[in-house]
Amino acid sequence: MNGVITGVEGELRSNGISVESIDTGGETVELTYLTAFPGESVNHLEVGRALRTFVERVTADEWEPKRVEATVLRSDDDVQGTWHAEAEWFREYDQYELSDEDFSELVLGTLEGGE
Repeated sequence: MNGVITGVEGELRSNGISVESIDTGGETVELTYLTAFPGESVNHLEVGRALRTFVERVTADEWEPKRVEATVLRSDDDVQGTWHAEAEWFREYDQYELSDEDFSELVLGTLEGGE
């Protein structure tokens, strides 16, 4: 094995997301990542970088949208917060039914913890 991380995990990492775990096999993508911004609240730009990874996969027809549930860690066992994005939001964004601002607002509206 060459140690190269590919697929969605590799793409998230290349976008600066420190993936702790990811499960894409079910009806929901379950993502846990270690934040580079361990303050009180989840960093919105970091959320955007994670979302951009999934949006780019949809745009390239490399991923059929699913709900993404993310847990953001400050350190092991120290949850900073959670957020999610619905599959339909990715579809609507890809079909220009949602603007950048609307898509962001929907996702940021799901933030829980440390806001």
